[in-house]
Amino acid sequence: MGSRFRFILASASPARRSLLETVGIQAEVQPSRFDESTIQTTNPVDLVRQLAFEKARLVAQQHASALVLGCDSVMTLEGEIFGKPRDRAEAIARWRQMRGRAGELYTGHALFDLYQNRNAVRTQKTLVEFALTSDRQIEAYVDTREPLDCAGGFALDGKGGLFVEQIQGCHSNVIGLSLPLLRRMLADFSYDVTDFWHSD
Repeated sequence: MGSRFRFILASASPARRSLLETVGIQAEVQPSRFDESTIQTTNPVDLVRQLAFEKARLVAQQHASALVLGCDSVMTLEGEIFGKPRDRAEAIARWRQMRGRAGELYTGHALFDLYQNRNAVRTQKTLVEFALTSDRQIEAYVDTREPLDCAGGFALDGKGGLFVEQIQGCHSNVIGLSLPLLRRMLADFSYDVTDFWHSD
């Protein structure tokens, strides 16, 4: 039997869905079709907040009663914003920039509560320190195609985890969704996160 509340994830990310399932939240997945190119800002916090909000808003418009979560992640390295690499060449060039250095991973979280007609947007930041990878390792990793689907060009929960030396801050945020932040956002709307647990 599922939760008495509908929980919709406005994202096609398998990693975000898996994170929710791991903590007992069985989300309905409904990817947003929002055109990300319409948001133009060089501030990473503003960027992820606006993208998360618009993704959640578009999906929320299609429902009468549910909680809808939209997320978006980017990484910055010395002020430069890294989203998903466009192609193999860009992914390799980025990794050559990132190796041996630390970047900041930002994830925007937008939660629309259609039961109470409320919404909130929050941001989580995590510092990611990358290993001093060789050219051979970088090319082999990019050839797996994993980096092409990830903000910053790496997946902490995949092969990319081998090339992350350490993180400072929320671990799940780097995967795409801060579970502690989600718990607090639900609490702000007077929900207990256990209300969303499902039983088989």
